[in-house]
Amino acid sequence: MFYKTLSIWLLCSLYSIAFAQNTSQIKGVVVSENTLTPIAGANIIGKNLLSISSTNGEFVIDHVHTDSCSFEVCCLGYACKTVVVHADDDKNAVKIYLKQASTDLKEVNISAKSKQRKALETPMVSQTVSKDFLDKNRENSLMQTLSKIPGVSTINIGSGQSKPVIRGLGFNRVAVVQNGIKHEAQQWGNDHGLEIDQQGIENIQIIKGPASLLYGSDAIAGVVDIQPNKIPLQHSFKGEVNVLGESNNDLLGISTGIESRKEKWFYRGRFTYRDYADYKVPTNKINYENYIFELHDNNLRNTAGKEIDGSVSVGYVAKNIKSETVFSNVNAKNGFFANAHGLEVRTSKIDYDSSNRDIDLPFHNVNHFKITNNTSLDFGNHTLFFDVGFQNNHREEHTEPTAHGYMPKPSGSKERVFKKNTYSLNVKDSFTLNKKHDVVLGVNMEYQDNNIGGWGFLIPEYDRFTAGVFAYDQFEINSDLHFLAGMRYDFGKVDTKAYYDWYPSTVRNEDNSTSDVYLQRAQNKSLNFGNLSASVGLSYIQNQTSYKLNVGRSFRMPLASELASDGVNYHMYRYERGNLDLDPEVSYQLDVEVDHTTKLFSVGVSPFVNLFDNYIYLNPTPTYFETLQIYEYTQSKVFRIGGEARASVNLYKNLQLTTSVEYVYSRQTSGPKKDFTLPFSPPLSVLFSANYQFKDFLFFKKPQFMADYRITASQEEIVPPEEITDGFQVLNMSFISKMDVFKNENPMDVRVKLNNVFNTKYFNHTSFYRLIDVPEAGRNISLSLTIPF
Repeated sequence: MFYKTLSIWLLCSLYSIAFAQNTSQIKGVVVSENTLTPIAGANIIGKNLLSISSTNGEFVIDHVHTDSCSFEVCCLGYACKTVVVHADDDKNAVKIYLKQASTDLKEVNISAKSKQRKALETPMVSQTVSKDFLDKNRENSLMQTLSKIPGVSTINIGSGQSKPVIRGLGFNRVAVVQNGIKHEAQQWGNDHGLEIDQQGIENIQIIKGPASLLYGSDAIAGVVDIQPNKIPLQHSFKGEVNVLGESNNDLLGISTGIESRKEKWFYRGRFTYRDYADYKVPTNKINYENYIFELHDNNLRNTAGKEIDGSVSVGYVAKNIKSETVFSNVNAKNGFFANAHGLEVRTSKIDYDSSNRDIDLPFHNVNHFKITNNTSLDFGNHTLFFDVGFQNNHREEHTEPTAHGYMPKPSGSKERVFKKNTYSLNVKDSFTLNKKHDVVLGVNMEYQDNNIGGWGFLIPEYDRFTAGVFAYDQFEINSDLHFLAGMRYDFGKVDTKAYYDWYPSTVRNEDNSTSDVYLQRAQNKSLNFGNLSASVGLSYIQNQTSYKLNVGRSFRMPLASELASDGVNYHMYRYERGNLDLDPEVSYQLDVEVDHTTKLFSVGVSPFVNLFDNYIYLNPTPTYFETLQIYEYTQSKVFRIGGEARASVNLYKNLQLTTSVEYVYSRQTSGPKKDFTLPFSPPLSVLFSANYQFKDFLFFKKPQFMADYRITASQEEIVPPEEITDGFQVLNMSFISKMDVFKNENPMDVRVKLNNVFNTKYFNHTSFYRLIDVPEAGRNISLSLTIPF
């Protein structure tokens, strides 16, 4: 079924391209009026038209839809000429003569700095991820795509969801920012992924280390900043269609995007649809809580899903103003591995193996709607930036209704409902005091309104308000030595709301009598938090080597789940209880980065040292609630050290070899888990990569073969109830190329990728399903075709 459907989509895509060839085509030649010799490199530019003359002066303009068109022909050393071609002209014999011209150019002083130079001058340890990297390494989720970057890993939840981990820290310790606004979903949950469409993203900045100075709470470990796309060129229109198919989970996906601009107004749009079945693992049985579950055809039952994403934006750009408003919606329905939700599947009447594409209980349905506006006003020495956002995150978790303890069997499957409305405002003023000082002043505000529903309780309803004011100055000591210092103060308020069970429980009174009461799980409570963040750093550039040193203090407000949870988390098969006496987390971190880059090779190291005064974690206790072990949130001091190292070399002309190493050591230095590590700590990992570019052959242009070989050590540093995870080695390969079937100016991009080449059975220590003895996905062949227009 997978291959037949994929063949039909590919045939339709190729037919649409072939059909486009029926439009008019203009051919011609550009020659010198004085010498009658061909002119190479002349630019032929018109409305939605672009071509460049070849070495013999010839050019071709495809896809001309009108009866006449006008374009301008320009080349250095010649006077520009405007040409009009009508429908009754001979389009195969357009000959254009350019007159030689001499032009005296005045001296031009360029003062602007490139993005690469600005990144080198900023002391923060960061990495820019380009669209080319995203296209070459695209996986099933955004964070899986980024996991190839040293220091970045994921907590995977099945084949279609994952959440970011930077240097061993995840959940609400990593801020995900899109278009200047923090992405607010239900990041606190182990099984809650990101609701972000990775298609169409062009540029991401990853900050490793504390970034609360710029982004406030939840950026204590780092930031994944998804930046706005570039503004389209004037009088332009372009788009693309991406078709994707995968063998492991029979995924079929399509994504199409367009963008256009007139003079000052522009718009963009994108639609993405993905449908996938249960994914396969290289084992036929799972051992969970001493119970053996047989797997049918290696399918991890009930992990199928569907995703429908859409976005549209409207923007305006003029001399002193830029503004863009984006509307987006991500909707996903995903099944949970049936055996992951407690042990109730043993008595379930659902036939989970009847189809690998149906989504049975348990499953979740998530819809994330977002509106953002980014506006900048340039007043010469001052530039004002405004980011405004609204988000609605609606999450429903459905499971087979079953009686638990005193709770009778519920009437429906809606176990938990989370509804979060988030309102965000960021204002920033960037200005220069003089040529040496670049100063930024800003304020961030965010308000969250959280509501719950369903028959299962875990966290209460709550409201949260945060506001922060910050200032920093980047001082140029000389052209190669820069100093940055900044400070920020944040205030936060969390109001939790009371909750009582909807069913009575029997309790014993002091006189040994019993009563049936509706237990209170949460109370009305108002908590205030305030804290200070600061950062000081130096960057030094010496020829081809750059040095960075940064010391930062960051903080994170406790979450409502950490403060006031009081219920059963069946995904983890445990009872979780919050602590209203928690203090904000405070982190101190030293970052160092040294990078040396030449044309032939580059090397770099980025070690760090990190101290937590009061790290918040969920600690198992010796007490039980209705046969379930109780876990309570508590705090302890934590020491962490680690970093990344990388090296790359260009061998010969077309072969590039790259290797990277990442390691994190964590130790709790106080509290009930003293001398243990932290949960989900990634082990030592080494990635070897090779990239070889072949010569063009047939209709394949710039073909490349890539291979990634990852060696991961065993993780023996664990914190109970975690178990030791064995090391593994896994090989991935891919072939990418531009495919110029119809000899036009917009060749297609094709990518064939083979993951887990040897179908290796291995466990990822940072995977959600690793806790229940589920290995990573088996061998997978994916085919992606991107058709520009």
